[in-house]
Amino acid sequence: MSTRFPRDRFDDVADGPRVGAHRGAQRRGRGWIAFAWAALATGVLVGVGVLVLALLNGSYSFNGSDSPTGSASSSATSRPSASATPKPSASSSAGTGADSGAAAATPAQQGTTTVVVLNGTTTSGLAARASATLTGAGWQVASTGDAGTTGSTSTIVYYQQAAQAAVAQGIAKQLGVTAVQQSTAFPNADVSVVLGADYTG
Repeated sequence: MSTRFPRDRFDDVADGPRVGAHRGAQRRGRGWIAFAWAALATGVLVGVGVLVLALLNGSYSFNGSDSPTGSASSSATSRPSASATPKPSASSSAGTGADSGAAAATPAQQGTTTVVVLNGTTTSGLAARASATLTGAGWQVASTGDAGTTGSTSTIVYYQQAAQAAVAQGIAKQLGVTAVQQSTAFPNADVSVVLGADYTG
């Protein structure tokens, strides 16, 4: 005995559109869009990687110099010399003795003149002894120390301005020496004394 079911829409077979869940037709060109995005991302990643490696290796810098050695050479030329040996400038005028026409130093000049005493020899304590001699005579010694060289044979009293020649000669006379010289090599004091081997103290 056969079972009969009520008639429904599946009993009618037709050539119409498909009924039920199904995938629609794929649009053409979607594969090329995905490929283009992948290629773009790959290019960006490669570029970033090359830049990072260049920075880590130091082959590229942002200082604006075309040559890699530009920054190194500029810093080398701007760095001061390691040996700070005080030497008189070539344009300074030299004197080998007291100027007979210059006036003697006054007590006021003694109190206002800054004097620095430097030891240009290997004899220890020479600058301190010379400083004590000048201080006892009324001169104001600002500081003492070692000169940049230890081979000075003659004691020289350096002064900066021509008007300080008499002051320099007074200091030289107090130390028992005669050599004075105008120079701008010692900008930190009005008068700078570089003691040589001839100074016995």
